[in-house]
Amino acid sequence: MRDTLLSALTGCADKSRRPLARRFLVGLSADELQFIAEFLGACLLEPSLECRNSRAELGDRISRFQTLRGGFAPCASEDEQHKMILLLEYLCRSGVRLGGNLPMAD
Repeated sequence: MRDTLLSALTGCADKSRRPLARRFLVGLSADELQFIAEFLGACLLEPSLECRNSRAELGDRISRFQTLRGGFAPCASEDEQHKMILLLEYLCRSGVRLGGNLPMAD
């Protein structure tokens, strides 16, 4: 499952940034990869949520996702906070654009 997630998430990255995204993703656990995949899946199901993809807007969108997911509280666990940071870093490094359909792997 980990290899499948790794390939899928690498494929979502902007073509020119895929090597960088893959290098980043290789160091993550299957649980962390799954969290990123869940976020991207939620974005596909809610394409009406527009996001300009600035770091601040991405952070807000990640916080909303975590709240809707039922896992974020004012005293979120360190694991949840860690996953949210990893997700933000992946989005910034990969060039994934939110607010519509995500690119499909070539």
